[in-house]
Amino acid sequence: MAAIIHGAGAGAATALTTFHSKKLVARSRTNLPGRSKRCIVAAGSDDGSKSFGSSSSLSLRHSHKLIPNNAVATKADTSATTGHELLLFEALQEGLEEEMDRDPHVCVMGEDVGHYGGSYKVTKGLADKFGDLRVLDTPICENAFTGMGIGAAMTGLRPVIEGMNMGFLLLAFNQISNNCGMLHYTSGGQFTIPVVIRGPGGVGRQLGAEHSQRLESYFQSIPGIQMVACSTPYNAKGLMKAAIRSENPVILFEHVLLYNLKEKIPDEEYICNLEEAEMVRPGEHITILTYSRMRYHVMQAAKTLVNKGYDPEVIDIRSLKPFDLYTIGNSVKKTHRVLIVEECMRTGGIGASLTAAINENFHDYLDAPVMCLSSQDVPTPYAGTLEEWTVVQPAQIVTAVEQLCQ
Repeated sequence: MAAIIHGAGAGAATALTTFHSKKLVARSRTNLPGRSKRCIVAAGSDDGSKSFGSSSSLSLRHSHKLIPNNAVATKADTSATTGHELLLFEALQEGLEEEMDRDPHVCVMGEDVGHYGGSYKVTKGLADKFGDLRVLDTPICENAFTGMGIGAAMTGLRPVIEGMNMGFLLLAFNQISNNCGMLHYTSGGQFTIPVVIRGPGGVGRQLGAEHSQRLESYFQSIPGIQMVACSTPYNAKGLMKAAIRSENPVILFEHVLLYNLKEKIPDEEYICNLEEAEMVRPGEHITILTYSRMRYHVMQAAKTLVNKGYDPEVIDIRSLKPFDLYTIGNSVKKTHRVLIVEECMRTGGIGASLTAAINENFHDYLDAPVMCLSSQDVPTPYAGTLEEWTVVQPAQIVTAVEQLCQ
């Protein structure tokens, strides 16, 4: 622990460059290369000025202007014959390992991420390969190791901070809000914070209220923070790699019930766009916007809807902040009806923000009010039957589509 804290100072390069090339490499601040002055809340104009705009201004800017070019790529054809099958947690692990191989400044820190391999085995085998300095087991103190990761990012490292459960990161809210999200701005652009904060969250199976939290709604209001949610092994790996390469602080939400999803992904390297939604199913009658676990509830409902004669368009928004209003807007202009399905809480959730953005930007294209299906505003019960009642179910989605399409 003392070694890595020492590595955050001006003498870091001298102290650590004697290690094997796969071990932790830190650069002194005087040797850092020129950094982008962009932040996800600032839009650059042709004259170099920056403006901090509303969601309406975001809709006029193409998404690739907000993040580094090396964090953007198009989706490969996953139906290709060459590829390998991975579970979602294995895809996250593979993406993380590839980035640690590629860049010696990438490091991991968190509780039990070392030789234990993480609570859901996303870091399995990395400590043996890269050593204990680059895969750092920390004490049970989220505020401390999150702050340490942010400080390391300021000196040139690219930390990936794992929360054993996303609910525990409430203990680090001060670091994430006042430091991680704001230091680029408050330092006048002297620092970028290329840090990834990730971990399991969402409603599992009888995990109780404290372990079933959806923190998207908590973090979305923090200026300077970018948020993405993975839902398949393909986009889990692609978003992990893009988040690590981004100069912005990124929170990657992983759902506890999706870790064992299996999918064939390409053998060749690929990266997903951090600010691009995914068209899951094209349709004509209604736009259904969703993300994470609810993607599968929506697709289950879509089968019933098709049998009833409806043609829903399903979009996995993936980027929770900022929204991909280009993709969303094109869909709204085609279908003229919108249903949002989320596992987040109804009050102040992602759905509420998305509803506001759609009404603000595409109100003239709507033939019906935007409808949002969200989790109940109650602590998640431990009892399985009650837990199920708090989360949106496919039958509710079918009913909502029928109401909107009348």
